[in-house]
Parts: sequence; C-alpha cells; structure tokens
Amino acid sequence: MLAILPIDNGRYGTKEMMEIFSEQKKIDYQLEIEGAAAISQSEIGMISKSIGKEIYRAAMSGKITAKRIKQLEAKSDHDTAALVESLSEKCSKNARPWIHYGLTSNDLVDTSNSMQMRDALEIIEPKVAKMALVLTKKSTKYAKIPAVGRTHGQHASIISFGLKFANWAAEMAKHVERIEEIKKRILICKTLGVVGTGSLMGAKSLEVQKGAAKRLNLFPAEVTTQVVPRERYAEYVFELALIGATLEKIAIEIRNLQRTEIGEVAEQFKKGQMGSSAVPVKRNPIKSERVSSLSKLVRSQVALSFENIPLWHERDLSNSANERFVIPTVSILVDEMLETMTRIVSNLMVNEKRIIDNLYITKGQIFAEFVLEALIKKGIPRFVAYRDVQRVAFEANDKGMLYKDAIKKDKAFYTKLTNKEIDAIFSPEKHLGASPKIISNVDKSVRKIAKKFI
Repeated sequence: MLAILPIDNGRYGTKEMMEIFSEQKKIDYQLEIEGAAAISQSEIGMISKSIGKEIYRAAMSGKITAKRIKQLEAKSDHDTAALVESLSEKCSKNARPWIHYGLTSNDLVDTSNSMQMRDALEIIEPKVAKMALVLTKKSTKYAKIPAVGRTHGQHASIISFGLKFANWAAEMAKHVERIEEIKKRILICKTLGVVGTGSLMGAKSLEVQKGAAKRLNLFPAEVTTQVVPRERYAEYVFELALIGATLEKIAIEIRNLQRTEIGEVAEQFKKGQMGSSAVPVKRNPIKSERVSSLSKLVRSQVALSFENIPLWHERDLSNSANERFVIPTVSILVDEMLETMTRIVSNLMVNEKRIIDNLYITKGQIFAEFVLEALIKKGIPRFVAYRDVQRVAFEANDKGMLYKDAIKKDKAFYTKLTNKEIDAIFSPEKHLGASPKIISNVDKSVRKIAKKFI
C-alpha cells in the first residue's frame, strides 16, 4: 500500500504506539468489547452463560481479520455491521442472535477509542516521567553555575543555569499528575445502546456496562447520548497538546541558546552528520526544530476537538471522520516528540565557559539590580537610586566602559559605597538567590513521581 503521510511511512511514530492505531488492533479492541459485553450479560442472566462464553471465545480468538471485515463491508457499506457479521461467522446458530445484543455502533467505536487512549497513555506517561527525570538530573548538575537570565530577549539578571532545567522538570512532573487526573474522565466504557438509555437491556444495562468496563479496565459511563460526550476527547487532546507545548518550550530555549551569538548549548552532532547541504560548518538544531514543528500540528487538533463537542440531538456524524485522524495523530506525534526531546536533553552539549563569558557581554551591567539594592540599603530612596544606576549604566555603555569602573568614578556611588563593597557586588556566584534550594525541592518532587514509572 502506498504511504501518503509521514506517519504512514514510518518517519514519525514509535512501533509500539503505531500498533495501537493499526487497523487490526482497532478491530481487536472492538471484538474485545463485544466479548466483554456478552460475558457481562451472561453473568446477570440476560443471556445464557454458555452463549456468553462462546461469543467471548470467538471474539478473542484472533481469527477475525481486517481483510474479512473489508470484504463484508463492501456489501453492507457499514464497518460495524461487517465486524458483527464476521463475529457471527465464528459462532453457532444459537449464539448468533445474541451477538451485539442491546449495543449500537458507537458503543464499539467510542469504547475502543477509550481503549486506544488507555494504551496510548500507558506508553506516554512513563516517557513524561522519564523526561522529567532527565531534566532534573541536568538541573542539579548545573545548579551552581551562574548564567544570564533573559527577559524580552535582553539580559535581565543572574540565574542558576540549572534553574532552566528545574522549571521544565517540574512542569513535566505536573503532566504526570494531569494524566492521572484525567483518566477517570476520558477512559469511558459505553454500552448503553442507540440513544444512551440501555433500551433493549433496560434497567440492567447499567450492570452490563459496569461489568464490561471492569473487564476492559475502563470507567463506566454515567450518562451519554448515543455517544460519549466529546468534552472527554477534547480533554485528552488538550492534555497531549499541553505536553507538546512544554516540549516546544524546551526546544525553543535550546534553539535560542544554540544561536551563534549565544552558544551556550548545542544539540549533539554525531560523526558524519550534515548541518547544511550548502554550508559545511553549520550545526543546526534540527531536532529541536522538529519538536517545535510537530507541536504546532498537535496544538491545531485542540480546536478541532472542541468543534466536535456540539452535535445534533443525541448525535450526528460530523465528528466521526475527523476523529479518525485526531486521536491517532496527537498520540503518535506526542510520543515521537517525547522520544526526540529526551534524546536531545540527555545528549545536550553545554558550554560552561560560554555561559560565564556571556555574563560579561554587557560589561557588568547585568549586576545593576544588585547595585540598586546596595544603594537602597545605604538609605537612598529607591527611585533616586534607580535613576543614578540607570544614568551611569547608559553613560558607561556609550563610552564602552566597564560598569564597575564607571560606578567607582561617579560621586553618587563612591560617596556611599567603598571599592571593596562595589567589587563584592560583581561576583555572580553570590547572586543565585534561592536557586539551589528551589532546584533541590524540584529534584525531590520529580524523583518521587518518577519512581512510580522508572
């Protein structure tokens, strides 16, 4: 079969994640639902135990193929009807009337969607935890290295270089918490029939659904129309897009710090790798750029998932076709992004000398915040001190002077601060603030969460 999309040809997506969304696996999920419903019905006497077991065994036999279902669908033009007919072929005449009893197509479609999301999260969640752990290890490694903190793209003040990683690690750990919290809302088993009343099964339909949900490791729906409320799918898509956005945030910072003018980090550049087809000396952050690009695609699916929430009456099909793209797309791509970003950060090249050198690009003006503080502690009103700090900084910049030298020559400073006091201000290691403690706290928190998965 001709591959059209990059997901189809294997450019993006791990084998384990791709398997969840394969054609045969989707069929296997839906057959498992048929089997679980039949067993659940037999357990409460709705159908006989022997028939329930027969349907279950046939559904789980592995003998019902996508090829056969396609042959049947060519006649019926209905994929669920073809699946039910294919299952009927594997059962006795006595069992056939009870296959799919009380169910509707979307009981299979929506519940199998939940099973796909369940298994996708089982792959994604440990990788999110691993990403958090990789980041926190970097944060502790670079906790004592002072670096430029930038706001608006400008040098602002001094931070610990490790604090960058701690920020990202903490957010990835929060994603683990978010995933745990949404499971009970999105992993829904629905077997309530045509319009969500349980119709043919009556009041016992809730017992059937509860039993099926337990077998499928899902949560029974509280109330539905013919379909599970699409708010549930939107939440799943939103959470994966949120993970993607965090990964993109990391990617963008790496891309910026790899700029020639900054040069504080670089993606690993393996032997034989080409950075540019035209410029041999370039080392482009292409993997981080890939994460940024895929994140945009994932994020675009959020709006689409919200569009699917308002359906006509008890349901229509305006959501159906696009959901065949949305759920697999976000799952496969976020998994790909996690794999990519974990490798990037694990092998990230950090130029500690360049980090320190960059502190002095402004000839010491990055210490202005601490000069201001020193004057205030001498009793100078804040805005008087502020104007003097700013004035001397601008004058020093125009003259190309070191900020420290300019301060020592200005009356507003040398009458209030000794040379020794001024020199002490210009030591970056003294200005890490609470960074080491913050990093330590994040590290403990992340490791506690990661321990459950790694």
